[in-house]
Amino acid sequence: MRKTLYLFFLSLFFLQFLNIFAHGNGFSSYDILRMKYVIETSVSPDGNYIAYTVHVPRPLSDEAGPDYRYLFVYDIESNSSHGLLADRVNVSSIDWTPDSKRITFKAKLKDDKAAQVYEISPDEGEPIRLTNLETSVIQYQFNSNGYDLAYVTLAPEDPRKVKLSEEGFNAEIYEEEYRDRNLYVWNIKSESMEPRQLTKGVSVFGFRWSPDGKQIAAFIADKNLVDYLYMFKKVYLINAKTGERKLQLDNPGKINQMAWSPDGKHLAFIAASGLHDAVTGSLFITEVPNNKAFTELRNYAKDFEGSIKKVEWEDDNTFLFLAEEGVDITLSQQGINDTERKLLIKPGEIVFHSFSFQDDLIAIAGNTWQHPSELYAFTLIDQKLSKLTGLNPWLADIKLGKQEKISYKARDGLEIQGVLIYPVKYEKGKRYPLICMIHGGPESAMQNGWQTYYSRWGQIAAAKRFFVFMPNYRASSGRGIEFTMKGFGDTGGAEFTDVLDGIDYLVKKGLVDKKRVGIGGGSYGGFFAAYGASRYSNYFAAAVMFVGISDHYSKRYTTDIPYESYYVHWGFWAEDNMKFVRERSPVTYADNCKTPLLILGGKDDPRVNPSQSLEMYRAVKLHGKAPVRLVRYPGEKHGNRKNTLRLDYSLRTMRWFEYYLNSDNPKDKMPDKYLKIENR
Repeated sequence: MRKTLYLFFLSLFFLQFLNIFAHGNGFSSYDILRMKYVIETSVSPDGNYIAYTVHVPRPLSDEAGPDYRYLFVYDIESNSSHGLLADRVNVSSIDWTPDSKRITFKAKLKDDKAAQVYEISPDEGEPIRLTNLETSVIQYQFNSNGYDLAYVTLAPEDPRKVKLSEEGFNAEIYEEEYRDRNLYVWNIKSESMEPRQLTKGVSVFGFRWSPDGKQIAAFIADKNLVDYLYMFKKVYLINAKTGERKLQLDNPGKINQMAWSPDGKHLAFIAASGLHDAVTGSLFITEVPNNKAFTELRNYAKDFEGSIKKVEWEDDNTFLFLAEEGVDITLSQQGINDTERKLLIKPGEIVFHSFSFQDDLIAIAGNTWQHPSELYAFTLIDQKLSKLTGLNPWLADIKLGKQEKISYKARDGLEIQGVLIYPVKYEKGKRYPLICMIHGGPESAMQNGWQTYYSRWGQIAAAKRFFVFMPNYRASSGRGIEFTMKGFGDTGGAEFTDVLDGIDYLVKKGLVDKKRVGIGGGSYGGFFAAYGASRYSNYFAAAVMFVGISDHYSKRYTTDIPYESYYVHWGFWAEDNMKFVRERSPVTYADNCKTPLLILGGKDDPRVNPSQSLEMYRAVKLHGKAPVRLVRYPGEKHGNRKNTLRLDYSLRTMRWFEYYLNSDNPKDKMPDKYLKIENR
């Protein structure tokens, strides 16, 4: 196994060496095809190892498909890593058996019909399959005893549906054929005992065993629909033997993470502050069992200018939490009854979105603006942060544009924060073209970390002498509840002018040429791009709309999250104020579009229906005053998964910005509709 891995990495190194000379000194779209980064981490219970997964791009020489995810383990004593599964596999949901002898994970290997639970020794060896189910395991966790495995999988398909499909009657009944997400418990040491089904007629969207192994806390909704996943989950306690279910928390809105205290007396949750809060960024703690209403619980994020995104317990009375604070990420420690937290990882040190904890050791997949996520370790005793891997040594030969946090005042005086990437070889006093890279949501935020992926232009644009501006406009996460709620019921209002004010700020600083400003983004960021290209066309010389919204009226009736849209974004149904909805829809201003507009999206997108792209394309094509192009990706949904189509997106969108913002090409024409792909 180690010899195979050695040859694999040697070949990768050789290709990377050649690519340095092929691409010059700047980061290119093709560099995404060799950029590896850490995804998950998991510390062994004995603290001797860290299991982690690495995102590895699928080469163009392979059949088109999603990228790979390989399994590695870091040995704390020897300070070294070795690969366990690193040959065209996708490993996820890594964990450890309680005795630290095996790493567990989900994967679809060899002849598996669906994703199964596996285990493997940290000292190498072959993976052992633990489950053999007809449908994929969605989530799993071992009891503390090491042999009771709880897992969630889809209910079997209705036999009537199967029979009709076999006979050619394969009609789809929309939103009525969902299959419940059932929770099972199975004793893996028993050869005769069948898995025990604990839930029926509901869907389980997440769970955690209690420390004593007697009950399971679960997020449960009535239906397996995306809107129910987002808005209608409640917290229940389930008896692991009988399946008896009791309501633990009747939360009014979003909720997405939980953690048991080691003594089993408390449950911590990351949830929205209320029904209309779009961000799951508040922290609540309940006793077990809980007799308090949601409104009686202490919100540890109240008056906190940030969003708490993950919580774990250090001991029975102390918890650790990860938070977005502006464009930074922090890690803090706090006691249940404390009024103040203790900062462990301070703003600006590292960007990360999860962590694994055991005793003194915290494992992190962390990035900075200079590199994508690597494996880091942080120790509580000496509070030392250490980088343990270097997955992309070739980056040392790539010139990157400087990146920094910026802050400016919106027109109403509100402070807005963002991230700015400078052009490579920036010359002071010279004005450059600008790309406004807008995040989706709007309940998310851009961090001052690595910002270059297939859907984020980051250092690719910097290498082509662009500034890249990433504003965290009002309604974003990371600035507290009040900041998020400023966007409620005001879609495309002050949140959009926050972007315009940021552009004006950069122009006044002498950095940006106001005649060469572009805007682009995906989903809600795609809406901003279309809105900028139409209603505010005088500001923008090019726009890229990816899986974006053009007509808020039709979008709200063709999306799979109409209730989420109603409760946390609008606060009213479209027909209750049609004038306002039309006013905030880009398609309304198609006849004002003087901005060359590139529209892209997946043909199977359930979130923002592909008709949104078609509406905008057709309206601008018929009534606009600028070139417009529509690119549709077969088989893709709300974002691209295939390696070929990810590269297509990166190359095509970057070329659009170059054509209109950084060249003397005729602005009434378009770049060639077909790409020239290198390095086949």
